[in-house]
Amino acid sequence: MTTQQLTASLAAALQAIYPASEAQAVAALVAEHLLGLSPLQLRMQAAAPVPAAVLTQLPALQARLLAHEPVQYVLGMAHFAGLELEVTPATLIPRPETEELVQLIARAHTGRRGLRLLDVGTGSGCLAIALAGELAAPEVLAVDISAEALAVARRNAARYAPAVRFEQVDILQALPAGLAPASLDLLVSNPPYVRENERPLMRDNVLAWEPATALFVPDNDPLLFYRRLAGVGRQLLQPGGSMWLEINEALGPETAALYEPDAFEQVVVVDDFLGRPRFVRAVRR
Repeated sequence: MTTQQLTASLAAALQAIYPASEAQAVAALVAEHLLGLSPLQLRMQAAAPVPAAVLTQLPALQARLLAHEPVQYVLGMAHFAGLELEVTPATLIPRPETEELVQLIARAHTGRRGLRLLDVGTGSGCLAIALAGELAAPEVLAVDISAEALAVARRNAARYAPAVRFEQVDILQALPAGLAPASLDLLVSNPPYVRENERPLMRDNVLAWEPATALFVPDNDPLLFYRRLAGVGRQLLQPGGSMWLEINEALGPETAALYEPDAFEQVVVVDDFLGRPRFVRAVRR
């Protein structure tokens, strides 16, 4: 079997549960990972024979994919902001929108050094680790309620950003230890924001596999994390420090309204690359 035949065969099988274009993309990702090839190399080596050791792995991988397990969990990794990060069912799979948040923050802080950053709800560590590199930030603390997620994040940081510190914190109940008032330049977060009544809109491979505690909030209080983060920002951001948050696109104005003018200015809802209101930025007065 050639690399092209491997990719085509897997894509054909995956069309049982995915649209054709997505099946092709998943199949290509699997082939690239198993063969250690870039997308360009995979195309250039279309006629190359597939090693027998790779072929023996395919049936089990294909079965997991056909059971709706996300390809990132099957492979144990996700690409994010030029990094190859470990992911497990203890962590959310990083999304392109979150990668865009990294780019927005990096552009807004071009040329600044010595930034002190807190990432709340770090999961795989994707935001903290990517921003530590993009900003050359010497002080990055990332917190999460999940010990299992923090174990994954620490392994990712060991590979890409060893100076990032991690702490297990339930941000709804406590602040990270050792952070003085008005000591932060940046507070970033992609907290849970999907309302329970939005579950029917989500795909099986998300609902069955990704951690619900990192996704869902109650219908009767969908902004509880953003309200708490406003309080955290009041306490920990220094004047001129900024907060950057990924949000539920259906709740942009309501989220922004939590960042009241007595404590915050330049509060803006920012659209993502698809034109959806996806982020809020607020600057501490």
